[in-house]
Amino acid sequence: MTVRRFVVPMTVDASGDGTFYTPAIYGHLVSFRYVKTDFTDGIDFVCTLETTGETLWAEDSVNASATRHPRAATHSVAGAASLYASGGTAVNGRIAIGGDRIKIVVDGAGNATTGTLHVTIDG
Repeated sequence: MTVRRFVVPMTVDASGDGTFYTPAIYGHLVSFRYVKTDFTDGIDFVCTLETTGETLWAEDSVNASATRHPRAATHSVAGAASLYASGGTAVNGRIAIGGDRIKIVVDGAGNATTGTLHVTIDG
């Protein structure tokens, strides 16, 4: 298993908004690590796959540096949600990325401020 990290420096415009991209990625998403520099509190993140639009991480009102390990719901071959035991707890699995870029949209970050997103992939 090879673990790789992609570092995406982000500087937003005067409105506090910005769109950023990773290079094309192959592997399974492990984590996002947001490192706050001088973004204002309460920023919103939406990270999706560029080609398909699949949401990888969407969170509003982020105030401080944070780490997230997103997972996706799994399904049977019939399309039914996979559940753990009779309790009905959803089963989540790692998200595979096959040569797509991750699109990172930030808003509400303040006038021309900066932050960094580290994207960790394995496989």
